[in-house]
Amino acid sequence: MDYEKVGRTRQKQRTRAALIASARDLVARGGRPPTVAETAEAASISRTTAYRYFPSQNSLLLAAHPEIAATSMLPSDIGDDPEDRLEAAVRGFLVMVVDTESQQRTMLRLSLQADATTRALPLRQGRAIGWFTEALSPLAPQFDEQAIRRLAVAVRAVVGIESLIWLVDVAGMSRDEAIEQMTWSAIALLRRAVAPSTSPAGSQSTRLRQTDGASSSA
Repeated sequence: MDYEKVGRTRQKQRTRAALIASARDLVARGGRPPTVAETAEAASISRTTAYRYFPSQNSLLLAAHPEIAATSMLPSDIGDDPEDRLEAAVRGFLVMVVDTESQQRTMLRLSLQADATTRALPLRQGRAIGWFTEALSPLAPQFDEQAIRRLAVAVRAVVGIESLIWLVDVAGMSRDEAIEQMTWSAIALLRRAVAPSTSPAGSQSTRLRQTDGASSSA
């Protein structure tokens, strides 16, 4: 059985939480991914104990990523208006990204490494696409599942740590300005998708299906 599920489970939960908190703090302060040993030392926990919880640096970083526990970006009383829902999801996501920017930058750097150790990183799991798909779910009477997902992927392409880095580091925006720009872009995509078509391209659903093979990463 898993080490954390037997014996003194509450104590083990506290130990795990301490290691995760230590890893997040080290990323925020150092801007680089800490090893399991470094995290254990910072948390005043033995290396042997730390490796029982996290046998590899990758497993530690997965647990320490700020997005790992979030299941939705929507408030419970958001209603069914797609634009309101998408704006709430985008802003909720972006607040988290900005609040954890150091960790997000580190995770982005790791996710760009083309090796097997990065395949399970949160930025490659499509979590944000799922949140945006949920926000756009009231569009189901107009669009099929594939079309809604394509729109969610399009939103993710203009919203997130990647866009934040470009807007802040290259375009010279403040973080507040960057949030407003990304939110504006997301809503513009939604409005374009649901607007009546006046071109030979055809219907709304046709426009959303014009490009196949959208990425599943986030």
